[in-house]
Amino acid sequence: MSGTGILACALFASTAAAAPFSHRVHLKLKPDCTSCHTTVAHSTRAEDNNLPSPAVCKPWQQSASTPEPPKTLLAHYGHAKHLQLGNVGPVIAKAIDSGQYLSPPGDIRQHLNSSNPCLACHRGMETSEAVNRANLPQMADCLVCHNKIELPFSCEQCHGAGAKLRPADHPPEFLESHSRPDAKFDKTTCAVCHGRRFRCLGCH
Repeated sequence: MSGTGILACALFASTAAAAPFSHRVHLKLKPDCTSCHTTVAHSTRAEDNNLPSPAVCKPWQQSASTPEPPKTLLAHYGHAKHLQLGNVGPVIAKAIDSGQYLSPPGDIRQHLNSSNPCLACHRGMETSEAVNRANLPQMADCLVCHNKIELPFSCEQCHGAGAKLRPADHPPEFLESHSRPDAKFDKTTCAVCHGRRFRCLGCH
């Protein structure tokens, strides 16, 4: 996870609110995502607004207003650089098939056979009737390639200052409560932040 900035979209899912927009219908009209999201080819920051402009929508008699982009978790990410890699769907699929994907994959695997490179990370868009968390990348997607984790130093390689990275099941008193005999945690979910080789004795 060290090196160039990454992991941006992977955590957007926790902050993006659902919006009434049918990607399913629009992908039938324009199967190339970049024909509407025209700025992604040059986007170098996670906070860039890559939503379609009113000029893109007007010819299709859509609303001329451009919605606000979803709030992000302050990460270093560039669509432009990642689009140069081509379709990363097969790479993520291989990680899932080999058991190296660092989160429970759910139904992700079935969406990774598309030839559309955008759908490798923004999965399910072809059936989506509203913009929601399920269509945004997971942190485990990024960690398929950016897999060197050296806590706490590696966090800042990708996440900017001020990013709220504490998981929902980590309350302020977590440092004390997580070591109690009656504490119950799904340790399989710890690997996304702490790495697959994480052991309790690494900190204690």
